Amino acid sequence: MAIVSTRALKHAAAAAALAVVSVVSHAQEFKVGFVNTDRVLREATVAKTSQSKLEQEFSKREKDLQALANQIKSASERLEREAPTLPESQRISRQRQLMSQDQDFQRKQREFQEDLNMRKNEELQGVLERANRVIKQIAESEKYDLIIQEAVYMHPRHDITDKVINGLNTGR
Repeated sequence: MAIVSTRALKHAAAAAALAVVSVVSHAQEFKVGFVNTDRVLREATVAKTSQSKLEQEFSKREKDLQALANQIKSASERLEREAPTLPESQRISRQRQLMSQDQDFQRKQREFQEDLNMRKNEELQGVLERANRVIKQIAESEKYDLIIQEAVYMHPRHDITDKVINGLNTGR
């Protein structure tokens, strides 16, 4: 009986060794790529164009908000200087007016930020969709088994970010 179990152990060990060799040889055929999404969003022409488009779209509102902020600041400084010599009713009236202007400014600033964030997300989504199409084309044409977009560490030989950026830039 001891002989049978020894043979069984030898067969099991041989099968395990064969499985390890099979996994190792299979792992060598497994092709992995990595894409640094942040770099794509910084360096791809389509991302830069998208950023310029947003800047043009929102620059006037941003300048108007800055001008309003400066106007409120000037009015506040003027009130602070003149407050000691103003009649109380006039001082209170100007304070209320200033608070109203400030509330209006805060509301406009919030709306601006919300609109800007919404448009940034729309533009970002468009760039990411295009990047994902390019990544899929690269994966299919170069026979990648897996492409990762976020990783704690990835060896540089697996980095295909430049290929993705070039694919986006050439309109792939």
